[in-house]
Amino acid sequence: MNVNVGNLDRVLRIVLGLALIGLTLAGTIGVWGWIGVVPLLTGAFRFCPLYRLLGLSTCPVSRRPAA
Repeated sequence: MNVNVGNLDRVLRIVLGLALIGLTLAGTIGVWGWIGVVPLLTGAFRFCPLYRLLGLSTCPVSRRPAA
C-alpha cells in the first residue's frame, strides 16, 4: 500500500476526524459525527482509497539523484 496523503493533508484529516468525534461524544452533533473515523484513519495510515481510485496524490514527488 503506497502512501498518497501528504503532510498537510494528513494533519487536516486527523484534526477534522478528532473534531467530529469529539463533537459527537460531547453531544453537540448527532451520530453522523462518527464519520470522523474515516478521515482520522486515512490520515493515520496516510492512504486514501478514494485518492487511489481517482489517481490523485498529495504527497510530494520524490526525486532520485542523477547518477
